[in-house]
Amino acid sequence: MRPGQEQEDGLREVSLSTQRLRVLPPAVLSNPVLESLDLDRNKLRSITGISKLCNLKKLILSKNEIVDFPNEIQSLVCLEKLELNQNQIRVIPEGVFSHLPRLKHLRLNNNRLSALPRDLAACQGSLQYLNISNNLFRTFPQPVLQLAHLQELHVQNNALRQLPKDLFQGQSLKMFKANGNPLREPPSEVCAGGIQQIRNYFSQLQHGSGQEDKRVKTMFLGASLAGKSTICKSLKQGQTKLVPMEERTVGIEISEFQIEDFTFLFWDFAGQLEYYVTHHVFITPQALVILVINLHMYQTNDKIFKELVGFWINNLFMRVPNSVVLPVGTHVDCCRKEEVDEKRHDIMAKIVAMLAERKSNLAHFIDNLEGSKEPEFYVDQWERLKEMESCTLTILNLVAVNCRDHRDIKKLEATILEYVKNEELFPEVVRVLPPVYRQVEAAIVDIAQSEEMADHGMMDLQYLLSKLSQWEHLANLDRELLQDILRYLHRIGLVVWYEEIKHLESTVFLQPTFLITMFKLLVRYHLVQQLESISVDTLIGEHATIRDRSNWVWTFKSKAMLCHRAVRALVKHQLCLEGMRDVFEEIMGHRPHRGRGKLFNLLEHFELCLEVRHAEVLNPQASEFVPGKPWETTRGQGESWYLFPTYLNQTEEVSEVWGGDHPEDLHIRAYFSPEIPEGFFQRFLVKVCSFYSTHWVAKATCLLVCNGKPLLIKENNQRAYSYLELRCRKPAGRTGFQFAWDFLMAVVFIIQKLAKEWPGLHVCVKSPCRTAGCPAELIWPDMDGTNGMYVCIVPLQANGWSWMVATAMLVGLVSF
Repeated sequence: MRPGQEQEDGLREVSLSTQRLRVLPPAVLSNPVLESLDLDRNKLRSITGISKLCNLKKLILSKNEIVDFPNEIQSLVCLEKLELNQNQIRVIPEGVFSHLPRLKHLRLNNNRLSALPRDLAACQGSLQYLNISNNLFRTFPQPVLQLAHLQELHVQNNALRQLPKDLFQGQSLKMFKANGNPLREPPSEVCAGGIQQIRNYFSQLQHGSGQEDKRVKTMFLGASLAGKSTICKSLKQGQTKLVPMEERTVGIEISEFQIEDFTFLFWDFAGQLEYYVTHHVFITPQALVILVINLHMYQTNDKIFKELVGFWINNLFMRVPNSVVLPVGTHVDCCRKEEVDEKRHDIMAKIVAMLAERKSNLAHFIDNLEGSKEPEFYVDQWERLKEMESCTLTILNLVAVNCRDHRDIKKLEATILEYVKNEELFPEVVRVLPPVYRQVEAAIVDIAQSEEMADHGMMDLQYLLSKLSQWEHLANLDRELLQDILRYLHRIGLVVWYEEIKHLESTVFLQPTFLITMFKLLVRYHLVQQLESISVDTLIGEHATIRDRSNWVWTFKSKAMLCHRAVRALVKHQLCLEGMRDVFEEIMGHRPHRGRGKLFNLLEHFELCLEVRHAEVLNPQASEFVPGKPWETTRGQGESWYLFPTYLNQTEEVSEVWGGDHPEDLHIRAYFSPEIPEGFFQRFLVKVCSFYSTHWVAKATCLLVCNGKPLLIKENNQRAYSYLELRCRKPAGRTGFQFAWDFLMAVVFIIQKLAKEWPGLHVCVKSPCRTAGCPAELIWPDMDGTNGMYVCIVPLQANGWSWMVATAMLVGLVSF
């Protein structure tokens, strides 16, 4: 056979993805030299005849309709890569994998599997990658333990309670993911630390028996003056404890107490929307959410329900869609009994209707994709919606309490205890921990409460290690083990340690409440009044005048911006009121004009503020720009300014610079369901304005400029009509189109990446038709991760330039 004859007689690689195939084409089955076959996103239920392809090394059968595992696969003795994910397979028969000695890569995720065949162990000399996530495993499949060369293992979103320590004894495993399981041993918070932390965890268990830890994070949410703090403190003290209005929560307050052998971490969230933008940092899964509703203020109409109940339910569904929510009605002493019953019934009925509407909307989205002309182009979106459809926000029966009656408080306590003991509701309440974890935690609590510890609770990591080592039973504690334990304590909310923030990696916050104090210095209710009340002494200390203060107030009201001196003066003023002036320099930095300190590292990390870089110019002596590394700039002599998007007001400036919409604008919309989350647009502004330094911003609009080309972003957040609109001017020429498209795509990717932080949020990108009066819109297909573009062929006969351009650009048909 002459060189190249094999390539002439048959292709070695064939891709038949998204062809709607129900049977394998004969031409494929008659190709003896075929080595790679991609049948992704078809409608195959079987693959009869595949055994003829005896030289096949790669077989992709993902996203089909396969129910019965194809036995013919056992004939593919050369197979190295097999993907059967996103089917409906329930059982894999014995005797298949024993014939696949070269198999290196196996994907079985998103099926209905609860066990793996014993003969999977026959691949122990070859298998390096295995994905069995999103199945029905309740116990860890034992054949996996014999895969000695396994390097990457995914078991996320099953029903696993325990992981075997044998899995981590070898050194071959390099990546392991197990989130979404109700794990007790090791706890999910340990697994999130990575393989080495899991190994360290099991190593510590060998030195002593594990201890059961029953801990429940309990989040009190609800509108302002609902009675959250009263209930929280009454439960903690075991008796009624009324909280005066002037002592209501500012930011978040944290406390801890015991009911029987359960430890409750109470997080009391302030109700004003100004604080909600920081709440997302602390609202976490696997928590009991107590939604407090003032029944005296509640009225049986949609507007009041939205304000006091619906807003919180919606945001919980988007942020932590598998939460357990206990509604608690307060102020019943101000209502008649029949009024309480009526309002309780109305609230529960409206919540049920809300959840039903959401379920119906998801079903509608799914039906639309399934009924489209080319459903295979929307498989990723379809699967994402199916995952969201399986999420369940559990709403318990509303408990009405009179906060002045200790019997009602005791009744509420008993109700809470009954629910947290229910393993179906709270499968992760019980965690098994090595004794050293509890010992370190107890020692940290002692240190934090000691007289020598300042109220702020900030401590250097190395100094903390030295302090802990003074405990007799912790004398051998090393830095690596301490970091493991701190990661665990951080994830359960007992301490805060942001090791991912460079300037904070050596600081441990032993009192999470102080971290919240830092947030509320600049993200708070009535900040303008705080600015106006800065004392003359504080102004003098910052080399400022009363006139400067007036200018700060005016600039903040009109532009939501504060200069560095204003921030320093404001923070110093508020720390004095809190009695914590001694930490001012550490929070704000030691350099009066440019010092960063810890505060801005936190605010920028969580995208709560943006440094406006007008004073910076490019450094002509800088080295070559490298993505991911800081751009070298020359600092101007002017003062730094910081933008706080949450305080932005409507302004005409953006509209004036934009100059109005044109019919020829390139125009797309990102639709949000059920709505755009509170604080999403503000965080999005920080992200995009960090990337595009030339910008104009307002409360619901933003104008970005890149290479002199403007792109307008507008927020519309009406019920059932929530979207971000993106517009840029019609470009000229192929190069112009490519640039405009790249600009749009960059912003779309930022939207989609940020949206992933809300697991219960659905985002759908569409291109509206530009024909006047035409309501039609083109739904964008799935992303093609290989090149950042979309892969789709849509008929060009659709009305409107936007459809044609979007379609043509997708398939590269635009010509000039």
